[in-house]
Amino acid sequence: MKNSFKIIFMGTPDFAIPSLDSLYKSHHNLCCVVTSPDKKQGRGLKVVYSPVKNYCLKNNIKVVQPENFHSQEFLNEIIGYKPDIIVVVAFKILPKKLWEIPKLGTINIHASILPNLRGAAPINWAIINGLKKTGLTSFFINEGMDTGDIIKIKEIKINEDDNFGSLYEKLRSLSGNFILDTIDEIQKVNGKPQVNTKDLLTAPKLNKENTKINWLEDGKKIVKKIRGLSPIPGAWSIIKDSNKIIKIYDSLFHELNHDFEIGKMYIESSNKLMVAVNKGAIEILSLKIEGKKRISGLDYINGLKNKTIKLI
Repeated sequence: MKNSFKIIFMGTPDFAIPSLDSLYKSHHNLCCVVTSPDKKQGRGLKVVYSPVKNYCLKNNIKVVQPENFHSQEFLNEIIGYKPDIIVVVAFKILPKKLWEIPKLGTINIHASILPNLRGAAPINWAIINGLKKTGLTSFFINEGMDTGDIIKIKEIKINEDDNFGSLYEKLRSLSGNFILDTIDEIQKVNGKPQVNTKDLLTAPKLNKENTKINWLEDGKKIVKKIRGLSPIPGAWSIIKDSNKIIKIYDSLFHELNHDFEIGKMYIESSNKLMVAVNKGAIEILSLKIEGKKRISGLDYINGLKNKTIKLI
C-alpha cells in the first residue's frame, strides 16, 4: 500500500488547478492551501479571488493567504500542520525558513525540461526559442532559481502550430498525474542534481521590452515570437502615424522579394495583410489595435483602403 503524506499546496493561477485537484482527490492528506491575497480590480475595485482560492471554496478546503511569508505567525501555522511535503505550482519564491519546514522537502513543478528555461515564463520562451520539445520537471526547492535536485521529468513535443495558449493547456493537463507520480517517486529516489552547461536557455519574466517585435529580426524568429506570446500577453508593435499599439496573434513568414521599407504594412495582391521584413514578409492573420477588438487580417484590410502603414 502506498504511503499517505500530509501535504500543503501552494499556488495561485489556473495552471495549478489540475495538480491541486489530483492531490485533493488522492489518498494523501491535503492539510491546507496557500495562495496569494485577494486583488481588487476594475473601477469598482471589486474583490477578485484567484483560481486556486475559488477551487478551494467550492471544495471546502482550508485556505491561507499570507501577506508576508516571513511572518512568524504564518510560519508557526505551517509548522503546526507538521507537513511531510509542501507542493508548489506556479507560485512565489519562498524563503528558506519556509521551504525547510517539511520533513521530506518542498517540491516545485516547473514547465520546462530543467535545467533549460529556468525562470518565470518557460512556456513562452520554449516557443520563442524554437524548441522542438519541452515538458514538466519536478524538483526539490533550494536557494537557487529552479536549480534544485530533479525528481521526475515528463517530455512532450512542441508542434509547428503550437502557440503559448495551446502548449500551456497541454502541460496543464499533464500536471495532475505528474504531481502524483512525483510524490510516488520521492519514496524511491533522493533527487538528481542538475547539470549546468554553457548553452542553457533562460525564461525571464515577460515585460514591455522583451515582448515588442523587432521588425529587423529574421522573419522566422518574429513568427516564433508571435506564437510564443499568443494569446497572452501578445507580441506588439506601434503604428507610427497614430502611435497606437498593435498586437499580433497569428502570422506566417513568406520568403519573397519586395521594395518596401522594413516594418511597412501593405496589402499583397492576393489580399493578404503583410509586413515587410528582411528577405520576405510576415503575413498577419489576426491582430488587435489598441482600444478595439481582436480581428482577422482580412477584416483589417477591409478598413485600410489600400494605404500603407509603418510599424515601429
